[in-house]
Amino acid sequence: MEHADAILSRLPARLREARQAQGLSLDAVAKLSGVSRSMVSQIERGESSPTVSTLWNLTRALQVDFAGLLEDQPDSQIEVLRAQDVPRIENHGSGCTIRILSPPEDAGRHEVYDLRFDAGGVLDSAPHARGTREHLTVIEGTLRVTSGEATDRLGAGETARYPADVAHRLQAEGTARAFLVVKGA
Repeated sequence: MEHADAILSRLPARLREARQAQGLSLDAVAKLSGVSRSMVSQIERGESSPTVSTLWNLTRALQVDFAGLLEDQPDSQIEVLRAQDVPRIENHGSGCTIRILSPPEDAGRHEVYDLRFDAGGVLDSAPHARGTREHLTVIEGTLRVTSGEATDRLGAGETARYPADVAHRLQAEGTARAFLVVKGA
């Protein structure tokens, strides 16, 4: 375990960063936490060490994790998902592999997919939730896009935006690859 002084030396900057990330003034934090403005300022400047109770009130007001505020921050905030670890859906449609690029917690709100089609591959989709739209960019090959009664043909580098709250279909004319963003309402 780290020395207490090392932990406490990080506290002022972490609290200030959390306050600024929320876009809050010292006065606003004081009102939300019940800790006086002058005490918040002294803590952020490292001139005063807060009691556990004061620290608890500040972390609740700033909506930050109490323990995380004191822990070492990793050097890198980059989350990497290696190619072999990217989740795939291979039994949806025919001749189409879907690689899921967005995090699971974004499902239904903002989904990102890498689509790979064999020659003549098809991806049929039932209507999604009301107001959902898809944004499809063809990277390689040619795709025929159908949304409801409308159909269009897209080549490499072209993008289509269309309603996905109706039945829709993507069909490759040869092999094709596309990037798909599904935006929930």
